[in-house]
Amino acid sequence: MQYFNLHTHQFKNQEAILELVNQYPWEFDDSITNYSIGIHPWHIVEARIHSDLAIIESKLPLQNCLALGECGLDKRIEISMDLQKAVFEKQLLLAEKYKKPVVIHCVAAFQELVEIKNQLQITVPIVIHGFSKNQQLAKQLLDNGFYLSFGKYLLMNPELESVFNSIPENRVFLETDTSDYTIEEVYALAAKYKKITVTGLQQIISNNFNTVFNK
Repeated sequence: MQYFNLHTHQFKNQEAILELVNQYPWEFDDSITNYSIGIHPWHIVEARIHSDLAIIESKLPLQNCLALGECGLDKRIEISMDLQKAVFEKQLLLAEKYKKPVVIHCVAAFQELVEIKNQLQITVPIVIHGFSKNQQLAKQLLDNGFYLSFGKYLLMNPELESVFNSIPENRVFLETDTSDYTIEEVYALAAKYKKITVTGLQQIISNNFNTVFNK
């Protein structure tokens, strides 16, 4: 049974781990086996938006491109929310066009995220990566059809145990993002919290992977 890493910036290419490696359009590497590609809100450059979107659209139909992302909204950066929303909406519509799931970066803008998803009537699966918030927000996101992925904050913040345990098995993923934690460490703690074996957790995540990524 494989591990699945929903979101990482480090391509390790290990046989026992299926990695969804984050790629940016302006530095695309076609040697990476399975990837997502998107414009992160931190890296929006107005002069480059058109060409970045064109590259994303050229990659989305490809088999190795499993998802669009990471993309999203971040209220703690200086780039205007109007520009962030415009770029985000364009990416969501591309994901819908090519029927690819979306990996989301969201900071302090979850209400806007839900509103945009519903306004655009997005039907493809959307995964919030690096979830670290409370049970109330988790429930709101689940009620609006989102999946939640947990990573370094699960290991760093014991208070997330109850939030993690409240997530239905069919709506959860695990990841490492840019942290030094291994995906094995994340799975080990998550399995401990769920009071199941790592193999049992691998099966749950594998089922979710097959559902979300049509594998």
